[in-house]
Amino acid sequence: MVRETVDALVSGVRFGKFVSVGAVGAAFDMTTTTALIVGFGVLGEYAKLVGAEVAIVVMFAINERWTFAELGEPGAVPTVKRFLRSNLVRSGGLAVQFLIVRALRQLDVSVVVAGFDLWQLIPIPIAIGASVVLNYVAESLLTWRITRS
Repeated sequence: MVRETVDALVSGVRFGKFVSVGAVGAAFDMTTTTALIVGFGVLGEYAKLVGAEVAIVVMFAINERWTFAELGEPGAVPTVKRFLRSNLVRSGGLAVQFLIVRALRQLDVSVVVAGFDLWQLIPIPIAIGASVVLNYVAESLLTWRITRS
């Protein structure tokens, strides 16, 4: 069982799809957040929460139909359950991103280029990378339950 789970998780095709869907989600997140801030004057923190949820919904829909299409029991109730689990998983991924960025920014590090400290930005892709791996494993195991295939 463990071997089958590991084999399913290291599927390069599925992981590639998952990362591609994440890029689409990031575009929806940034677009929604920016539109709310610039177009409607919504406070940045609230706009970001809405943008993140829009991205989560979009990513779930694409993953449901493409990345994990062969998995998951059909029907409205099972799909809603997967959607709720996905929201919980993705919320955990956001928390991990926050904690990693916060922890790395506490380090006494400076990478100054042209008068700007790049260390303010460097933790962000590190946090995103960590959450991609966490989200992929958690979505695979908890949301779409690849071990059942």
